[in-house]
Amino acid sequence: MGSCSPAVSRIVENWREHPPSSYSLKIQNFSQLENSTASSDHKYQSRLFSSGGYNWRLILYPKGNVKDNGSGFISMYVELDSTSLMESIPQTQVFAELRFFVYNKKENKYFTIQDVEVKRFNALRMVWGLIQVLPYDTFINPEFGYIFEGGECEFGVDVLVAPPLTNWEILSFDEKLSHPKFSWTVKSFSDLKEDVYTSNKFSMGGKEWILKLYPKGDSPANGKYLSLYLHLADSETLKPDEKVFKQGHVRVLNPIGSNHVEGQYSRWHKEPGKGWGWDQFMSLADLRKTYLDKEDALNVEVEFKVVSATKYSPI
Repeated sequence: MGSCSPAVSRIVENWREHPPSSYSLKIQNFSQLENSTASSDHKYQSRLFSSGGYNWRLILYPKGNVKDNGSGFISMYVELDSTSLMESIPQTQVFAELRFFVYNKKENKYFTIQDVEVKRFNALRMVWGLIQVLPYDTFINPEFGYIFEGGECEFGVDVLVAPPLTNWEILSFDEKLSHPKFSWTVKSFSDLKEDVYTSNKFSMGGKEWILKLYPKGDSPANGKYLSLYLHLADSETLKPDEKVFKQGHVRVLNPIGSNHVEGQYSRWHKEPGKGWGWDQFMSLADLRKTYLDKEDALNVEVEFKVVSATKYSPI
């Protein structure tokens, strides 16, 4: 018979008003139950009951399971019906949380006890339970309230079957991008008339991105500054609640040196078409003075350090 090692068990005891949800075993004469089991195998097995799509039995040792070091205690177990396991698909294993009950009329509540570790039922182990639910002497004494009205008592169990895992996500961060940089040349910068210009789409970390540049700022308040933003492309399709993390740099390159203007980003993107960036990336005065090349072109570079990727269960 299955047992729980004291070295790894995490037993939790409590009181509860609500009766057991899976099965209740009411006994009208406990002493007669003791007598009937003493002449056989010292245990009482309930009829089959269903929980979580499987069939189970509640097993009660009125004077403890001696073979499992339960002498002097009430022992309680749950057994998975082998036929139920064979009919399941796939025919492998069942994980269940077990909570045992003993009714106390004096408190008008149920004493509950469980090992909080979820139990694995399979062909090699069909039975799990608790060896020492209550001391026998405590249980049999009417003053404590477990035995009442001439020998009546009640036991029960909740069998909470864990369903197969169907909802999951795997989050990864790509730090070894094969081509981490994208360069964009904005020609004839001094002659630009439009409010906003958009780069070609580029792929990074399995996602499509774009840069948006506002040559006169993205609002009248920013009219003296260059505004620059990094967006997920509109063509990207994100699943509900999906988000993408990016980390890296955006630079306006100095055509004659290494004194580039750089902004660092470290942000989550939650929907395509909306980006993150700088409304005042750099002053237009400095840009015109130093950062246009001989052909009046502005050279912008974005470099990715990290891009996240998420795999989801089907939604």
